[in-house]
Amino acid sequence: MRPSSLILAAIATVPAAVSAAGTLGFALGNTMSNGNCKMQADYEADFDALKSVSTLVRTYSASSCNTAQQILPAAVAKGFKVVLGVWPDTDDAYNLDKTALQSALSDSSNAGAVYAITVGSEALYRGSLTAQALLSKIMDMQSTFPSMKIGTADSWNKFQDGTADPIIQGGVKLILANAFSYWQGQTLSNSSHSYLDDLNQAFGHVQTVAGSMDIEIWNGETGWPTDGGTNYESAIAGTQNAATFYQQGVCAALAWGFNVFYFEAFDEPSKPASIGTNGESEDETHWGAYTADRVAKFPMSCS
Repeated sequence: MRPSSLILAAIATVPAAVSAAGTLGFALGNTMSNGNCKMQADYEADFDALKSVSTLVRTYSASSCNTAQQILPAAVAKGFKVVLGVWPDTDDAYNLDKTALQSALSDSSNAGAVYAITVGSEALYRGSLTAQALLSKIMDMQSTFPSMKIGTADSWNKFQDGTADPIIQGGVKLILANAFSYWQGQTLSNSSHSYLDDLNQAFGHVQTVAGSMDIEIWNGETGWPTDGGTNYESAIAGTQNAATFYQQGVCAALAWGFNVFYFEAFDEPSKPASIGTNGESEDETHWGAYTADRVAKFPMSCS
């Protein structure tokens, strides 16, 4: 399952890499273990913990917890790059994030720490926006920040099944395709195969529809819950299972040339439970590769 020529062309010179062809980044929350918003010093401590593995993170809302204003100076201080998130599901949320970005990026030094801006996080998967409506907001953000790389993040199957075709054809510069074998209820033994197959299907469809190699595409999220997490169908939570998926799935993707954001960097003890597609409550507080105290749970190097 070698990645297509589009995938290989999308491997740009970006900050921080592991010893593989692809680049590794981390999804990063904006609250502390007690639920308080992170400040610049907290992000700097996060970056100190991560810097031996990666110097690239992605976030989800520029205005929530004043994320853009707090994280960008920390990124400048520690030599990190940030993919900033915008929540477009409602006009109010979109405008709050847009205003927060305009304020934070008025400082040219902050702007230098931005790798890209993503408008939307699985908006198509949730059905909260149509592809055309989402594309309209992406293009509005691109016109607001013409020198920035603007795109979106969504579930891999929305880039594979045609749902996102208007976005692929609409001039976006970046696509993040999320892929979780865990949320498909896969056994650990089949998880890496399922994960890599999902990426191959999504990336291949993007190449076919785009007809060019102008879109940069990443695996936007993947991961596995550690000890304390809940099981999902045949997917069993546990730190050793997470370590195995990381080595056999994430490291394999990196070796093939896929760029990957691991979900997530640190545990978020204050995060509320979610309801899975099976209707059961699912714990989301133990997905970190590191504890909330920034201690690695398993080796992050690819062997």
